[in-house]
Amino acid sequence: MAENRKKIAVLSGKGGTGKTLVSVNLAATAGNSTYIDCDVEEPNGHLFFKPEICREYSVTVPIPVVDQESCDGCRICSDFCRFNALAYVKDKLLVFEEVCHSCGGCVLLCPQKALKEKEKPVGTVKEGFSGSVLVRSGILNVGEASGVPVIQRLLELPELEESRDGPIFIDCPPGSACIVMESIKDADFCLLVAEPTMFGVHNLNMVWELVRVFKKPFGVVLNKCMRQEQNPAETFCLEKKIPVLGRIPFDPEWGRLNAEGRIVAREKEECQRLFASLLETLMREGETV
Repeated sequence: MAENRKKIAVLSGKGGTGKTLVSVNLAATAGNSTYIDCDVEEPNGHLFFKPEICREYSVTVPIPVVDQESCDGCRICSDFCRFNALAYVKDKLLVFEEVCHSCGGCVLLCPQKALKEKEKPVGTVKEGFSGSVLVRSGILNVGEASGVPVIQRLLELPELEESRDGPIFIDCPPGSACIVMESIKDADFCLLVAEPTMFGVHNLNMVWELVRVFKKPFGVVLNKCMRQEQNPAETFCLEKKIPVLGRIPFDPEWGRLNAEGRIVAREKEECQRLFASLLETLMREGETV
């Protein structure tokens, strides 16, 4: 069953580190796996997998709607709302949908039952297959404040998961904000992707601190490694006793294929071997969690 399968969240402290490269190639190497793109503000995993979409649906959140005739202006709802999404102005209750957090408290508290809820679309989820990989992508509608509702729907595994037994790879948003926390909260293991610069160390430190707060088992994969060059990220890992699970070399040919939206592990045998070894290490690490 899907709930017994290993969920591996792939994180990086900033964009461009190689998080999607690692996620996509691991999922492709694993075969009967699931790839979930939680970077809902700028999803790009589908550009590599080019899945044949089999299902698409809207993600909605409940937003209060006012019956002005029933409202007596008691202001209980507006006093309750900590996000200032409600205001009583000139004998009329106004709802500011853009800042509403859909908690439903105003509807529950209204003594006149003047508030009901409507469903407001905030994003879209798409599901499809690329070979044996199930690809799930979400995109947040322009102007929405939070991608958390879309991520929550993405992580609710569908009926399509029932016949699958491979690992689940969660391609997290970059950084360490709320949407990243939502993406990793149910993960079994966190794989942190780092690049060999001082700036890369700063961002690795952010996600390292985050996974420690969540008490998640974790390891690091070092990307863009160059021969005979110092790697500040590797030095950081040694100093902090952070396990380094793999190293991805800086290879212009691999970079070109990746920039063209191609899955390198499907085209380069040496890349396939590298990610197969990393996958084996991840599964072995996961046996202890």
